[in-house]
Amino acid sequence: MADNNKTALITGGSKGIGYGIAEVLINEGIKVAITSRSSVAAELAAAKLNEIKPGYALGIAADVRDLASQQKAVETVLSEWGQLDYVIANAGVGHFASIQELTPEQWQETIDINLTGVFYTAKATLDALKATEGYFISIASLAGTNFFEKGAAYNASKFGLVGFSQAIMLDLRSEGIKVTTIMPGSVATYFNDHQPSEKDAWKIQPEDIGQIVSDLIHMPARTLPSKIEVRPTRPGGK
Repeated sequence: MADNNKTALITGGSKGIGYGIAEVLINEGIKVAITSRSSVAAELAAAKLNEIKPGYALGIAADVRDLASQQKAVETVLSEWGQLDYVIANAGVGHFASIQELTPEQWQETIDINLTGVFYTAKATLDALKATEGYFISIASLAGTNFFEKGAAYNASKFGLVGFSQAIMLDLRSEGIKVTTIMPGSVATYFNDHQPSEKDAWKIQPEDIGQIVSDLIHMPARTLPSKIEVRPTRPGGK
């Protein structure tokens, strides 16, 4: 299905889930701007995406921890394409340690990126999304409802993100903006320095999350799946 003139902004889109979503959307005819803290990573990923459809990808250096940086990214998209229809707040980080070993710096970075970063992304994109009656999608985690050992920082950030996303969903329905949070389980990505391999074939793949995003944006306008949990079909590759 082609979506001529529709555009999307994906934070943390240079690899993993963000890149998988970008691939799916571009294949459907949606122009996609991906952000990364690294300008090199953003540009390299955009160049690879443009091999699918030339001119459909834009790489932007932006940091979700900085509101002005997010606002500048939105300005770049609007300057390039004139509108913003879909925002996928995907950037994330994980520090996993017992409270005894978890450092204040690790705690702060986790909250700043995983929670405050989504707040900044929402604040920076709201006006543009109001103009198109667009869609804001956050990528949370099953860790947003299921706590685990050595997960204090990550659990706190994702529990908070789920609550934040559901609350703004209620705030923004009257503005014509849809909001959904997707909560994946095990995904085969580069998250936390993991290197995907054939051993990860049982896990959810990044493009699977991309398909969920595609399904959401093509739902009838009257219908809003506000929270989606997704797991591998079989645990541990069994």
